[in-house]
Amino acid sequence: MTASATLEIVGYSDSECSPFPCDENRTCGLSSCAPSGSLVKAFEALKSRVLKEFGECVTLKLTLLDDGAPDYIREIYERDHPAIPMILIEGKVIPVGRISWEPIRDAIASELQA
Repeated sequence: MTASATLEIVGYSDSECSPFPCDENRTCGLSSCAPSGSLVKAFEALKSRVLKEFGECVTLKLTLLDDGAPDYIREIYERDHPAIPMILIEGKVIPVGRISWEPIRDAIASELQA
């Protein structure tokens, strides 16, 4: 049996991907979405990297909060108060606070090895 994991990014359609500037000094490890700073474009760039490195064993999900938060997201937010964009692996908050390849990649690898 092959290990699998679900990576979920939670935010708003007009959210930025990071509190840091999306310029030539960015440290997120993604380039196909630059210099947009867009959460949605960064999600697509992240999805491409995840699929390239981990293949089909990682399911990616973008949950937009524009029309309200699902109950499980509301519960996570009330309990943990994570930053937006919220990064979840298997429903657990990964305290990154931005879309950044290295910490997300490392969290996925840890989950797949568990």
